[in-house]
Amino acid sequence: MDSVARRDFMKSVAGAAALAATGETARAAAAPVAEGGGAVAGGPVFFSTWAFARAANERAAEVFARGGNMLDAVEKGINVIEDDPKITSVGYGGLPNADGVVELDAGIMDGTRHRAASICSLHSIKNPISVARLALEHTTETTYAGAGAFQMALKFGFQPQQLLTPESLRQWQEWRANPNRNTFWVTPENHDTIGMLATDGRGHLVSGCSTSGMAFKIPGRVADSPLVGCGIYADDNAGAATATGNGDLMTNYCTSVTIVHYMARGMSPQEACEELLRWMVRTDSKNRASASAVIAMDPHGRIGAACMNPQFPLQYALWRGGKSEVRNAVVLFP
Repeated sequence: MDSVARRDFMKSVAGAAALAATGETARAAAAPVAEGGGAVAGGPVFFSTWAFARAANERAAEVFARGGNMLDAVEKGINVIEDDPKITSVGYGGLPNADGVVELDAGIMDGTRHRAASICSLHSIKNPISVARLALEHTTETTYAGAGAFQMALKFGFQPQQLLTPESLRQWQEWRANPNRNTFWVTPENHDTIGMLATDGRGHLVSGCSTSGMAFKIPGRVADSPLVGCGIYADDNAGAATATGNGDLMTNYCTSVTIVHYMARGMSPQEACEELLRWMVRTDSKNRASASAVIAMDPHGRIGAACMNPQFPLQYALWRGGKSEVRNAVVLFP
């Protein structure tokens, strides 16, 4: 970004900070996002799944304003959620697998170079998105898992640590003691990911996602979040997308790359998100009751967001023009 554009962006960040200092905060929108989400004229946009990601967007905007690139911004923004022990679906404090071990997955994709890196089933390292970012920059391969991913993290200088918190350990012990326990459940309190899309306002797109996966999953289970084309996808020529919800179902539909291909054929981000969910229902009517939600952004910064039904409502966080807010996604089958 040239110096004039960055100066303007710095002013917008400063204005947002001043607004926050007066105690004014953006409130969740009462109505769903309109189709296309509004165009952005030359400014950066940070767009993430779930209301808790508002802090991630704000951190990403700050990193970019201080001279970081879009990969820096997405990585550091997602780090905020990975580091928060109160969020039990991502990073430190994430709910463990059935054996009581926290396994983390993350992926990041650069829409300019069409390069991505994925980290799967990572133990003892709380920032898998940062490991993925380094793998993208320093290797020529794409996906790393388990012991190999852990050794790569050590090589990059990450320090192992216990990822269980007292609260996540308590929940696992309670689950294990229940003779009627269910291994495969997702509740409104366990959204299972943070997915972030970002643009610099000049057509450069990045997609990133991080998760601890489904609570009490079978050890080694990897779903859509870190997988290129499923949980993440970015192409500066068409758009970027990410998904949240039932990750195994999302993997089977390659949701993110499908949405981007819809946009490449002329659909708006909102139309592409809705068409992906409708396609899922056309192929199997049972998917209408699934926990499925998607977000998308085109190279102009226009956005789309949709969820399948009101049983899995999606709130998303949006940062643009110095304004940080939470909005409700379109519910496709109310």
